[in-house]
Amino acid sequence: MVTITSPRAIAIRRSQVDSIRERIERITEDLNDIKTFFPIRISTKRTQKLKQYLKRELELLREQPFECYDQQEKVDYLLIKNYLERQLRQVELDIKQDQKTKPLLPFADILVKLCEDRALVVPIEPKDVAQKLYETQGEITTVIAKIKAGSKDLSMEKTSAFRASKTMDSLRDNLKEWYGFYKGYDPSFDWWVSHPYSVVDTNLETASITIRERLVGIDPDNEDAIVGDPIGREGLLNEFRAEMIPYTPEEVIAIGEKEFQWCIKELKKASRAMGLKDNWKEALEQVKNDFVEPGKQTQLVLDLVEEAISFVEEHDLITVPQIAKETWQMFMMSPERQKVNPFFLGGECIIVSYPVDTMDHEAKMMSMRGNNIHFSRATVFHEMIPGHHLQMHMNARHKPYRRLFDTPFWIEGWSLYWEFILWDNERFTKTPQNRIGMLFWRLHRCARIIFSIKFHLGQMAPQECIDLLVDEVGHERTTAEGEVRRSLNGDYSPLYQAGYMLGALQIYALRKEVVDKHYMAEKVFHDRFLKENRMPIELVRALIMDQPLSRDYQTSWKFYSA
Repeated sequence: MVTITSPRAIAIRRSQVDSIRERIERITEDLNDIKTFFPIRISTKRTQKLKQYLKRELELLREQPFECYDQQEKVDYLLIKNYLERQLRQVELDIKQDQKTKPLLPFADILVKLCEDRALVVPIEPKDVAQKLYETQGEITTVIAKIKAGSKDLSMEKTSAFRASKTMDSLRDNLKEWYGFYKGYDPSFDWWVSHPYSVVDTNLETASITIRERLVGIDPDNEDAIVGDPIGREGLLNEFRAEMIPYTPEEVIAIGEKEFQWCIKELKKASRAMGLKDNWKEALEQVKNDFVEPGKQTQLVLDLVEEAISFVEEHDLITVPQIAKETWQMFMMSPERQKVNPFFLGGECIIVSYPVDTMDHEAKMMSMRGNNIHFSRATVFHEMIPGHHLQMHMNARHKPYRRLFDTPFWIEGWSLYWEFILWDNERFTKTPQNRIGMLFWRLHRCARIIFSIKFHLGQMAPQECIDLLVDEVGHERTTAEGEVRRSLNGDYSPLYQAGYMLGALQIYALRKEVVDKHYMAEKVFHDRFLKENRMPIELVRALIMDQPLSRDYQTSWKFYSA
């Protein structure tokens, strides 16, 4: 490729190329349409369509004259390139993982085709459909019988079996939508299909439960079991590359362990200030028993939100738009949701975890101790302003197209970074009890690195992760189970839990380069960071420091220094 260097040539070429922002917005909608039209993950049509689309978009992107773009456009180019490559790798990984489940799903292709034909509005013959469902009944029944008999034909890892059971659950949902589309509108459909459909639906449910019980080892009465799906070292390396983290899994664990030891050292200091010598766990117990009475938590949260806003404004740390501080709302978390989110959640609103009257005494006490005054103080700053609520507000108003590049290193890293800043800032009042509360969360984020990466390396089982949080961090067992369930059950990306501490360390390191060296004022730095919207922190650094970029840019920023 010929390099274009003259300003006039670049200007002419720029006028002829597509806008990277428009390309990102188009790809966002295209992929949403494809995934919506082909919602079944194991569908061959879906995977073929996605692979074809992603490869084509990467080819078109390579044809763009990277040297003609300004710095913002170059970052956008790298962001969408990284996103497309990551999506392609994920499709390939899903194919590989789903292949392992096929012995348990010999009937899946028939059901997938029925659902996809409905989306394509392919004419059906109800009698033929009934016959296909009847044959499927037999195949599912055979699978159930083989599982109960302990057939070696169905021998596989627990994670693959669990994936197969979840696929069956999804197929039931897809088939329900398919059945509802025709039922009542075609009398012959009801006559032929109603009975075989109901049998298939029941059999799928039975098969899923049987897999969980016999192959995964989950008690059918235990809806809260934690299984997870480790992605292995290769998978972790791929994730680190996509997140622009130039460290190996082993190096990341070492970072978590070093930061963990720092927290223990500081906890002992706070414990001594409370008159308890180095017994920080006893100090933690005292802090956990300092909670408000039932019905008072909402007022505590309101007071803490107002304290946070007042502090960052009084000390001119960041711009807080009037709308952002006037329109946030508070809601209470349901008992069911607290099994996964035992603490607060934040963003557009704050959702408060606190016991309800239907919980037993032990659960109530664990929830109140886990959401005590001092834990809550740090949590409110994290979840609202200057944390997630301010993030969401700014994301919606500045370069919103970059929300496609969502990453926990930016999202969660930002909120934890503010916990770092408030720890360092002597103007932020902190009693020894407050410090214990702040350090608990920091220690918790170190532990998240350790247990989540070791889990994906196959070095820790879910129960060991829970025990780490209880024995070494000081969690209540119920809250520890909720944290591990949230981390490993598949609702979050593999690096989500590591992203808190690693992202905060990245932003903290960038601050040292920019603010501490007087390259940029603190408030300007914070405002600029939020206005750039979501992306790997290394690319935020490239924007703020105006660093040279190439179309084949590779991560290289060693941000951590013990």
